[in-house]
Amino acid sequence: MSEISPRAVCLKLLVGTERGQEYSNIALDAALKKYPLRPIDKRFVSALYYGVTERRITLDAVIKKYSSRPSDRLGDELRQILRMGIYQILYMDSVPESAAVNESVKLAVGLKNKNPFSAGFVNALLRSFIRDGSRLPECGNKYKDLEIKYSVPEWIIRLWEKDYGENRALSILKNSLGPAPNVARLNTLHRSEEEILSELSSEGVTYEKLSGPDCCYELKGCGSVEELKSYKDGFFHIQDYSCQICCRELDPRPGEVILDLCSAPGGKAFTLAEIAGGSAEIYAYDLHKNRVKLIESGAERLGIDCITASANDAKRHNGSIPKADRILLDVPCSGLGVIRRKPEIKYRPEEEIKGLPEVQKEILDTSADYLKPGGILIYSTCTLRKAENDIIAEDFLRRRQDFEPVKLDSFTDWKVTLFPGEAPGDGFFIAKFRRKR
Repeated sequence: MSEISPRAVCLKLLVGTERGQEYSNIALDAALKKYPLRPIDKRFVSALYYGVTERRITLDAVIKKYSSRPSDRLGDELRQILRMGIYQILYMDSVPESAAVNESVKLAVGLKNKNPFSAGFVNALLRSFIRDGSRLPECGNKYKDLEIKYSVPEWIIRLWEKDYGENRALSILKNSLGPAPNVARLNTLHRSEEEILSELSSEGVTYEKLSGPDCCYELKGCGSVEELKSYKDGFFHIQDYSCQICCRELDPRPGEVILDLCSAPGGKAFTLAEIAGGSAEIYAYDLHKNRVKLIESGAERLGIDCITASANDAKRHNGSIPKADRILLDVPCSGLGVIRRKPEIKYRPEEEIKGLPEVQKEILDTSADYLKPGGILIYSTCTLRKAENDIIAEDFLRRRQDFEPVKLDSFTDWKVTLFPGEAPGDGFFIAKFRRKR
């Protein structure tokens, strides 16, 4: 394989992602395995790729100011080269401005057959931006200026302000950027917590215990966790702090029948099995058969044999699903709580999420019928939007007189919204119900 520069790898990734070929995390993992890059170059590619992806609106605002052609009128490669150059100038202190310009021009030279003026255009735009002090454009409109500063579409900013107030909306915006913590749940079914931590240390991984869920640690300095022997040997699985809180609130017990009805890739089912000491009867379902395989392979790696994984449409009643003591229902959602992990989510049009509450309502109603009297159901999402969270939960209680709210063990109410920056994890919603009869 011929040698390829880190910036050229990043360019390929950005073009492919924006064309909708793959999710950002999947595309990045595949590229880092495909191309022969040094560890320092892999870190550079990761930082630049995620940075450009999450700051797309900001970068395009700069392009619009300094170009006679808006970003969406440029070719795919040229647009991404400009974004990469501007991002390095604005946010990568380790890259000198001259290097950001020169390396961007080199990439543009490779486009000469498509447009012989590309290199000169890139050079002129980036140098004009630097001469002006590398300042972000300002519109004088509150929402547009916030959109440019935090690279979050105006409609999402207005939604958060309406649902949670101006101060909290601003806090969500500030915490929507930058890398998310790498949090793991240690698998103590076959070895002690001390043994696992010792193995992590021997591989050069540093860690920090997070308060709250048992066996919950932030991992640092480990690069790609999938390359660690401890990961391959099933010592842990990666799962966000908020998800672990959700599993703890379900409080699974040995011997119980537990349903995880929107399960793939299976992280919550794994944690439920571990909390229950591997002795619960757990059924994990997902709509897509290929994603069911992710649950099965993950359980095999972790040495968990109490999980049965199957394909199922959660919106439709399935008579083969057993009655359960506890149900975890982490429904499909708009994902606005995890945009620092999957920044491409925020660029989807608003119309795509409008129908989600009806889907969530249908899934909740169907799932509730699988619960035994006296059983516990957790409804959760990884979004920050009351239409998918509080309103769904409150409406369910109004319609279903056979259910009642149950106070969450770790909070003061029966439902809670976890906000990034106020807790170690992603944005998340949890509501807890008991079936009365």
